[in-house]
Amino acid sequence: MKHTKVKDLLGSSATVAQVNAKGWVRTFRNNQFIALNDGSTINNIQCVVDFENTPEETLKRITTGAAISVTGALVESQGAGQKYEIQVSKLEILGDSDAEKFPMQPKKHSLEFLRENAHLRVRTNAFGAIMRVRSMLSFAVHQYFQERGFVYVNTPIITGSDAEGAGEMFRVTALPFDGTPRTDEGKVNFKEDFFGKETNLTVSGQLEAETFAMALGQVYTFGPTFRAENSNTSRHLAEFWMIEPEVAFNDLNDNMDLAEDFIKYVVKYTVDKCGEDLKFLESRLADEEKSKPQAERSEMSLLEKLNFVLTNDFKRVSYTEAIDILRDSIPNKKKKFNYIINEWGADLQSEHERFLVEKHFKCPVILFDYPANIKAFYMRLNEDGKTVRAMDILFPGIGEIVGGSQREERHDVLVEKMKALGIDEEELWWYLDTRRFGTAVHSGFGLGFERLVLFVTGMSNIRDVIPFPRTPMNAEF
Repeated sequence: MKHTKVKDLLGSSATVAQVNAKGWVRTFRNNQFIALNDGSTINNIQCVVDFENTPEETLKRITTGAAISVTGALVESQGAGQKYEIQVSKLEILGDSDAEKFPMQPKKHSLEFLRENAHLRVRTNAFGAIMRVRSMLSFAVHQYFQERGFVYVNTPIITGSDAEGAGEMFRVTALPFDGTPRTDEGKVNFKEDFFGKETNLTVSGQLEAETFAMALGQVYTFGPTFRAENSNTSRHLAEFWMIEPEVAFNDLNDNMDLAEDFIKYVVKYTVDKCGEDLKFLESRLADEEKSKPQAERSEMSLLEKLNFVLTNDFKRVSYTEAIDILRDSIPNKKKKFNYIINEWGADLQSEHERFLVEKHFKCPVILFDYPANIKAFYMRLNEDGKTVRAMDILFPGIGEIVGGSQREERHDVLVEKMKALGIDEEELWWYLDTRRFGTAVHSGFGLGFERLVLFVTGMSNIRDVIPFPRTPMNAEF
């Protein structure tokens, strides 16, 4: 008999004479009541065992974590909190679980403990909910772009270019560690390496995506990116996923419109599809907030925060106006900020971004026209010669969630910017070709997918919204 998902059994419109369910035991009470979960929903289905006619040896094997198959009638539940339950007529243990050794016991575990057991943490309510929400968000990303005629492009994981110019890259090599070939100057001879040149794991698919946008019109990438940045914070990962659309003929205003519309679409789609999981995560967040000092608690519940983004137009503010607001703000004057804003040109920190969103404007904010010297080489230089057509989207609780720009389409200006930053023209000859042959205004942005999942789930640490986090000194599993 083919088994039915727990989600479908709980959503049934009528009782059924015989069903089969398979899953993992969450709890087993009074030798009679099994709470069974198969990952299809946050809810368990209660399976009632006829313990008087079940061998004692079998009952002893119904432990938390065990995989079982139950067959029986789907009937209206006698207990509160569930519509249906299964009256078990046949029970089979598919996989035993040693009750004393299984780490995911039905009790509250610290997030740190769960990270140490990332291979099993998805069996908990919280992580099951997080991963279903992540999956739905991922689907919504593709659906949004596909519905609008974007072409999905798979950009390289291994690359010879540093799109951000930050140098924080993981090197890819097949050279031996002992006896590495050297040049006459004593440097590593990458000409003898697998690709014949120095290569790294990508930090962004943007540059390659731009070349495709200049032929296909509108494209997007959605794939893994890597940063060898030694940041042990709750907002950084060494391996994470990036969503990067690039659109020919779009200027900065078009880019801001696209980013706002995109974010609202994927958040709304997930709110509509993941109601039960988000309600659970909302109550989890509310419990977590109770342990914080009153001043640090969020003014909004999780669903209120999500609806806040959906119902508010994003406020568009120039970097220059934002600096004036921050310089004159009470936290700045009273030196409450860790990084005091004294002058134009400062690189904004998370505390500044959150102040603008949560305290000053009280809505999502798009900052634009940043100083050229704190932004990447490919951003279009404004006529003032000191700012670029960059934009960042700031969210409550998160700070920056999107970074984007109108790209510099003028060949001579782009070459001058690369020279000023010491970027090798020969390395990026192919990128410059798009400015030589049929150049046009074009724009795009990057959205760190985990930061989006962080916002939608209400989690506070980015390591808890990716299946197996990769961080400094941690590549477990």
